[in-house]
Amino acid sequence: MTAIDDTSTEPRQSATASSIVHDATPVIVAGTSRARTLFDNLWSPAVFGAFVIGIWYLVSYGLLDEQRRFLLRPPHRVISEGFLKWDTLSELLLALWSSTKVAAIGLFIAICLGFFLAVIMSQTKVVERALFPYLVTLQAVPILALTPLISFWWGTGQTSRVVVCVIISIFPLIVNTLFGLQSAERGMHDLFTLHHANRITRLRKLMFPAAMPAIFAGLRISAGLSVIGAVVGDFFFGKGDVGIGQLVRRYANQLQGEELITSVILSSALGVAVFLLFTWLQNKAIGKWYDGSSGGGGA
Repeated sequence: MTAIDDTSTEPRQSATASSIVHDATPVIVAGTSRARTLFDNLWSPAVFGAFVIGIWYLVSYGLLDEQRRFLLRPPHRVISEGFLKWDTLSELLLALWSSTKVAAIGLFIAICLGFFLAVIMSQTKVVERALFPYLVTLQAVPILALTPLISFWWGTGQTSRVVVCVIISIFPLIVNTLFGLQSAERGMHDLFTLHHANRITRLRKLMFPAAMPAIFAGLRISAGLSVIGAVVGDFFFGKGDVGIGQLVRRYANQLQGEELITSVILSSALGVAVFLLFTWLQNKAIGKWYDGSSGGGGA
């Protein structure tokens, strides 16, 4: 009787061990897949970055003689003089923070104005036809041509820098938001009409959800442009807090190559950080139901 019980228990133990191994296998495969995906996403940028650094060294030491090497300092000098010296880095970080505040204020104003104008234009074709040519004209005018007017109206301080950010970043917001609001399916509009939905209900429950991918595309573009506007505004309007653009101009005039490249790198990092922030917000807001590979609004 005991022998029969031992033989009957052994298959059950074997089956249990087999099920544990079977259940653990997907976890191992999933972890390996994530590691492989991370490796695939990182190796090519790392290789290209190493190639760029190699070309950088080649130009610094191979093509430029000692007297002209200030034009492009080698990477290790940029790190030691720009990032590892606290006096220089603290000055750059304070200027970067000033430019960040200007860019944030300008982007906020551009978002409010852009959404308002896009909604009005989406509801009334006459307003769209009346405003759109002037918005295109404003986008096409070089900011240099508007600098004297901006300085005359708002002075040469932080307000003028904010105005530059608004002018540069508002157009993609209006275009993408308007495109998104107008991209809702005609059949859905007919359904809302059948149920006698008013304009507010149609806008809130149909048009805005359909426009979300295009809106976030416009936000990502305009966020980067607002950083550019803040840096460009620093070049022309120097009163108030020192911005990163003012330091770029100062370092260029004084031939401080290491500090100049450091300020350019920090400005680029700010633009990338803002872009990634709005990408993260998009994934949190619509990432669960919107598949970017299937298309979506955006210009």
